[in-house]
Amino acid sequence: MNRRKLLSLLGLSPALLLDAQTADAKKKRTRANVASDPKLTAVSPKGTPPPIHLYAMAPRVSSLDGKTIYLVDATHFDGSETLLLKIQAWFQQNMPSVKTVFRKKAGVYAADDPKLWSEIKANAYATIMAIGH
Repeated sequence: MNRRKLLSLLGLSPALLLDAQTADAKKKRTRANVASDPKLTAVSPKGTPPPIHLYAMAPRVSSLDGKTIYLVDATHFDGSETLLLKIQAWFQQNMPSVKTVFRKKAGVYAADDPKLWSEIKANAYATIMAIGH
């Protein structure tokens, strides 16, 4: 008996049989392709980061009385001078025994200012630098 007639007697479309055969053929092809594809190995493009070296924090003092703190505007960023002057005013009002010295670093941020650095090394106990955002 003809398949088409048999399927029509059962009330099924011959297209269903065709779809089932096509799906089986696709599965066979997929399995064959997977088996014949070469195996690939992926390597991370990030590499291995260098080890992290930890440094101890600077020792803390019990008081800033009699110490000199330099306030340095290193980048001339908008508002950095105002911030440092407010810090200086706070020290004058709340800790008058602490001497504050305001300085502007010469040149751009990355430029060296040996004169200022030597002054800070000679006179400052600590430095607060405003370096922008």
